Amino acid sequence: MPPARSGRRSRTAASSESQAQWLDLLETFGEVDRCVSVAWVAGGDVAFPEDELNEALRRALVVRAVGGAPDRELTLEDEAVVRLAAELDGAEPRASLRRGLESLRGVLAARPAAAATLDVLLADGDLAWRCFAAGNLAEELGRDG
Repeated sequence: MPPARSGRRSRTAASSESQAQWLDLLETFGEVDRCVSVAWVAGGDVAFPEDELNEALRRALVVRAVGGAPDRELTLEDEAVVRLAAELDGAEPRASLRRGLESLRGVLAARPAAAATLDVLLADGDLAWRCFAAGNLAEELGRDG
């Protein structure tokens, strides 16, 4: 049985309307935010044991709180993001993220900025993984905030 994702909601675009809204929103994002959003959505099927993910997120939140104002903007260089990415890293989760990214190619093809972002993420697995970690941490910060 595959590991659970800790009861988190699936991020797969469930309807064409929600997908269209996400694509429109992507057009308004800067490059980094677009990378994080694409990686986060692509990582919807990346599975971790529930306890492992929750504990890693909890540690990342502590690192973030110790590092300054917890409400500051999250960056890819943020120590909490870097540590979370390292802690969750593994061959199978990365492969799952890559499959998720590849599955978005058709969806993003008509949006040049989003398609370019996808190409960047597919070309740089480390960046994609860090963006995925940042998206998970941002989700957790939004849930707690």
